Formats: sequence, C-alpha cells, structure tokens
Amino acid sequence: MLAEAHVAILLTGALVGIAAAPLGLFLVLRGTAMLTDAVSHSIVLGIVIVWLLTGVTSGPVQMLGAALAGVVTVGVTGALQRSGLVRSDAAIGLAFPALFAAGILLINLHARDVHLDVDSVLLGEIGFVWLETLQIGGAEVPVSVVTLALVALVNLAFVALLWKELTLGSFDPALAAALGLAPGLLHQGLLVLTSVTAVASFDAVGAILFIAFAIVPSATALFLTDRPARALGIAIVVAVLAAALGEWLAFRLDVSIGGMMAVTAGGLFALALLLAPRRGVLARLARRRTEAAEQEARTLVAHLFTHEDAPDAATECTDAALSDHLRWTPERAARIILHGLDRGLVERRAEVLALTDKGRAVARAIFDPLGRG
Repeated sequence: MLAEAHVAILLTGALVGIAAAPLGLFLVLRGTAMLTDAVSHSIVLGIVIVWLLTGVTSGPVQMLGAALAGVVTVGVTGALQRSGLVRSDAAIGLAFPALFAAGILLINLHARDVHLDVDSVLLGEIGFVWLETLQIGGAEVPVSVVTLALVALVNLAFVALLWKELTLGSFDPALAAALGLAPGLLHQGLLVLTSVTAVASFDAVGAILFIAFAIVPSATALFLTDRPARALGIAIVVAVLAAALGEWLAFRLDVSIGGMMAVTAGGLFALALLLAPRRGVLARLARRRTEAAEQEARTLVAHLFTHEDAPDAATECTDAALSDHLRWTPERAARIILHGLDRGLVERRAEVLALTDKGRAVARAIFDPLGRG
C-alpha cells in the first residue's frame, strides 16, 4: 500500500481520538459514557428514515439524518432521566435499543433490496479512507481527514471555552446550577457534539472505533491522574498512540485496522489498570501489603508493651511466645520481627524482644490515642 494511504489511515484514526477524547472525558466523569454507544447505534434509524423520505443512501442528507437521530436519542434519554422514573443508566438502556431496533425493523420491512450499509456504520473500513479525496491547495486530502479535523477543532474549542463550567458541572452539578452555569444545558450540548462526532466518524471508521476512542483513552487517563486538564492531554496521547500502534499491528497481522486500533486502546487501558502508580492493581496490592505489615507491627509492639517490665517478660517477649499467644507461625513471626527491627520499633536483648523509644511511643498511641495518659 502506498505511503500516502498509510498516512491517511493513521491521520483518520488519530483524528477520531482527538475529536472524541475531549467529549469522552466529561462523559466518563459524569458517568454517562455509554451514551456514546446509544448515539452510535441509533444513527441507523436516521439513515433508514432519510432513505424512506428521499431515496438517498449516502451523502450529506444521509449524514444529517444520522445526526438528527443521535440528537433524538440524546433528547429521549434526557427526558427519561428528568422524569425521575428511571435511573440514568436505565434511561440509556431503554432509549438506544428501542431506536436501534426500530431502524433494523424498518430495513426489514421496507428496504430489504436496498443497499443501506449498516455494517459500515457499525464497523466502517478505515483502510479505504485514502480513496475518497478532495483538492485543498493543490493537494489531494482524504475527505475523512478534513471532516474529522474540523469536528476535532470544534470539540476542542467547545471544551476550552467552557472548561470551568464543564468541570464544575461534572463534579458538582448542584453547585454549578446554583451559580447559574446551566449544567443541564451544557450536558445537552456535550451530547449533541457527541452525536455529530459519531456521525462524522462512522463513515470512515465505524461506530465501534468511535465508541472505543470516546471512552477508553479517557478512562485510561483518569487512572493516571486526578486533574481533568492533565487527563485530557493524556487521553489524546493515548488515542493517538492507540491509532499508531493499532495501524502498525493490523498490517503486520493482516487483521481489521479499526478493530486492532480499538484492541490496542484496550491494551493501553489494561496496562494503566495494572501499572498506574496510585490506582493500579499492583500499587493497590503493594499498599495492602504495606498496611498489613504496619498492622502486624502495631500488634507486635502492643504485645511487648503489655508485658514490658512484667514478671513474665522474659517468657512473653520471645519469638516462641508470639507464635503461642498470637497464633503466628514461626515464619510469620520472624517476618514481623524483622519488619519491627527494620522500622526501629523493637530490639533484641539476647533472646528477649524489647521496645525501643520509638516502639514505646507507637504502643502508647495505640492504647491512649488521645494522649491523655
């Protein structure tokens, strides 16, 4: 394949991520990320209705119908949520299957012999984006690159101009409403842009890759940082990296390019889930081990403090007594004593364990946390 084709495919995938990430970040923060799935599936209904009304199966009119269907999905979901009769996740689950199923039924009833490419809507074929171009400054530029670049600029401008309002509305909608920031209206605007971005994406890459790039990079970024501004930058980097690695792997393995981009995004999320310095699985396991070791050390100093200066100290403050009275195995007792020695909480005096000044202070804090004694 020509180098220009590779560049077009990579740019298209990266631009989907750049366009989707700013919106996806706030959808993930608000707990409404699956609205991207709802919008992406419901656009099938818009495509079918446009064909029934106009006989058009492609082009701007079809794009407009798909976008309107996405907006309708947003409106229906919002109305269900505001009714208070169902939870927000249930509203999403009620709206998009109904609209998607309506589109499929209309195809079966009225368009069985008409080529309405539902598969391309959901799966797309990013490998062919370099074939449809337009002239810009004497250069042949893929239509998908131009469209997605414009959508990305609009989305980034929307988020940049309303950053404070969107952030506050995501973390504290009640306060945002009290300050007159109209969080509900901003959320609807966010969802309308999500609908437009889904429509701009599906013709080139399909709805599935759009959903992946709208949700996964932002979820990955939020594992790595608490700051929304930093999370947005990380999400865009993750999306671009997923597009680049996914394209490279797809050609090496001879598999679906869009599918491999989505899988690569998932792989990057898995790495963040495992290795994130604060929220990652390994970091949490390490904290739990540290907390368990600290608790065991506290138990050790409490035991020694109880028997310190007592007549039975010579027998109670020994390794064997720890195994007998605290039901620690000899191996576990040895590990805990070693931790106490390393921490400077205890010291050995022949065969007897004794508290250091530091260990005694820890023990006093355990028995008298308010320091009243």
